[in-house]
Amino acid sequence: MSRALRFWVLGVGVACFGTILVLAFLAMPHFGTSHHPYRDLAVPASVAHGSANVISSVNFDQRGIDTLGEETILFGSVIAVAALLRPAENEEKKEDPGRRVPFQATRMFGYVLMPVTLIIGIDLVVHGQVTPGGGFQGGVVLATGLHLLYVAGQYRSMEKLRPMPLVEVSEAAGTAAFAALGFAGIGVTGAFLANILPFGSFGQLLSAGTVPLFNVGVGLAVASGCVVLLAKFFEQVFLVEKAGGDT
Repeated sequence: MSRALRFWVLGVGVACFGTILVLAFLAMPHFGTSHHPYRDLAVPASVAHGSANVISSVNFDQRGIDTLGEETILFGSVIAVAALLRPAENEEKKEDPGRRVPFQATRMFGYVLMPVTLIIGIDLVVHGQVTPGGGFQGGVVLATGLHLLYVAGQYRSMEKLRPMPLVEVSEAAGTAAFAALGFAGIGVTGAFLANILPFGSFGQLLSAGTVPLFNVGVGLAVASGCVVLLAKFFEQVFLVEKAGGDT
């Protein structure tokens, strides 16, 4: 593709996006108005479906496209990083990643905070329909908690606690569960991601229909995806060197 053609493609894309954006802004309620159609529709629908977290209700039950887009972006990022950071022809893997000794205070706080962070991440995932949080946020916290082991210890310690084949399978399982629930909604109601389970009791752990299942699937996929993503960067830093011994 020539440089001029690239600018033409860019110009058409920017013009189309700008037109849509301007039309959307013109259709929005004026600033300071008391008319909030989204609020007036989303909150009652969330309560009616047994979800105390309106954001999770919108993401997985009402609109159903937000987290799908986020997961797609994360999945594409993992694929891109894995492709770009694979060892080149003039690089090879080394066995010894080197050693570093963190400060004692860093080790202590890292080891103490790691289980606490993992518990918080699990709580965010399983209570995403009841309290602020959800699968995406909880998945990021879970991945962060696992990597506190690297901050407090050594790369090899984290590598032993992070079985990559299992993590990769978990990422695929979480993504597949999300898609399966979405297509189940099509099969039962005719709409993707539509609820197919009883709504339960408002404010209880078993409530909001399929929203808790979506949170678990997304949490598993996001946590595993972040672990795989960071693993590729760690491998590039610690385990890859140029042929001949230069890092």
